[in-house]
Amino acid sequence: MSNLTEQSVSELSSAIKRTIEDGFSYVRVRGELGRVTKAASGHMYMDLKDDRAVISGVIWKGNASKLKIRPEQGMEVIANGRLTTFPGQSRYQIVIDTLEPAGAGALMALFEERKKKLAAEGLFAEDRKRALPYLPKTIGVVTSPSGAVIRDILHRLRDRFPSHVLVWPTLVQGDQAAGQIVKAIKGFNEIAAGSPVPRPDVLIVARGGGSLEDLWCFNDEAVARAAAESDIPLISAVGHETDTTLIDFVSDRRAPTPTAAAEIAVPVRSELLTEVMNKGRRLLEASTRFLEQRQVALHSSGRGLGRPETLLDIPSQRLDNAASRLGASLQARLDRASTGLAKQGGRLQPGTLKQGLSHRSQQIDALGQRSHLALNQRFASAKNQLEKHRLPLSLLNRAEGEATRSLSTASERLGHAGRNHISKVEDRLSRAGQLLETLSYKSALKRGYTVVRNASGLVIRQSSDAIEGSAAIIEFADGSRDIIFGGGETPSKTQPLKTQAPKKTSAAKTPKPENQSSLFD
Repeated sequence: MSNLTEQSVSELSSAIKRTIEDGFSYVRVRGELGRVTKAASGHMYMDLKDDRAVISGVIWKGNASKLKIRPEQGMEVIANGRLTTFPGQSRYQIVIDTLEPAGAGALMALFEERKKKLAAEGLFAEDRKRALPYLPKTIGVVTSPSGAVIRDILHRLRDRFPSHVLVWPTLVQGDQAAGQIVKAIKGFNEIAAGSPVPRPDVLIVARGGGSLEDLWCFNDEAVARAAAESDIPLISAVGHETDTTLIDFVSDRRAPTPTAAAEIAVPVRSELLTEVMNKGRRLLEASTRFLEQRQVALHSSGRGLGRPETLLDIPSQRLDNAASRLGASLQARLDRASTGLAKQGGRLQPGTLKQGLSHRSQQIDALGQRSHLALNQRFASAKNQLEKHRLPLSLLNRAEGEATRSLSTASERLGHAGRNHISKVEDRLSRAGQLLETLSYKSALKRGYTVVRNASGLVIRQSSDAIEGSAAIIEFADGSRDIIFGGGETPSKTQPLKTQAPKKTSAAKTPKPENQSSLFD
């Protein structure tokens, strides 16, 4: 054992790491995923387990972005990678390069489990699905901008009914695809009506065909919930007609292919034009028949009305008779008015007018005299009331004297209270100073005790802290001395200690530290 070479912990950990990496440079492991977490850096950490063991696994950021499916707890997978160790925690782990489901059966089982869960929540109910708009002005498409799907949709829309299309580019395969699809659906729903970017009237989530693993992002629970919560009617067009994903069940309408989704979203423009022309022709024919019928009815009714000249003969005769009598009637009225004016003019003599003016003047003079008398009486009454309620000067002097005496008494009480308070504060301060002086360690120094400090100013409390050859300071009541701990022999207990004068050391005097520790700490 004594011939073994000593190794540090790091050297031993490195040797173990090399041994494991050389012996297990490539492994293929099948197991169930336990804890799955994704760090902010993009790395993914997980546990691979079976009924008897657990192995920690890590997928670096570069490989995590290339995964076809998102790892989830409870999923049975096959991991390819290499074993290594993590010296910081003395454990081994598998660095996973690729991760794939352990057969289609495992994914189908997970698909059925999610399907039952969402169906139990009522997300597949037909009564919650909305009707699609007949002729949408704007269509939002969530798909990959570089695939053939978007070109097929645009081509089909152009053939049927050219419409305004907004494309939200997303990934449609891989670990990050589900998150981007959720953001796209929610982003279209957050567009406000009347904003510079038009709000879509209908959404299409589309992708071409592929394997179950390729379409797995559309089986993500977050994608299904986002499609169910969308306020805009949504058409799912994922894969071929035989492919089924969770988004197909929660969407308002499922299309077997992306091209079929474009056909469902808009009608055929030529058919609409033909229908409009047919309805216009039928409307014109109906209007013509209606006018012809009204014209016939008008002619029939006109025959029973008679000639217009006959209807105006009698009123014209009445007008002529009234006009012939109008001149004589006006002249008679004028004569009666002239006679009445002459009678009234004889009564309006100058004496009559003068008598009326004199009577009115007398009435005005009488009213003026009465008003002057009433004002004098009102003034005298108000003056009497003021004399009754006037305050005597003696009452004001008495009130001033009482207020002066109250102010003097309050001033004396305030001065006495202030002096008492100052006296109490001074007495309390004096007692606190005496207590501080009693508890200070300097009182102990006056009784013969000393304080030993090292060169840093810290108090040496135990003999084991006194290192041989180190400098120290002994503080007395009247000053301090510098010392150096020596290593000489301890004198015998029977021999008396020789007293010597203190020697001056060459060390510079250490300044007294400001923060001195108390002996009573």
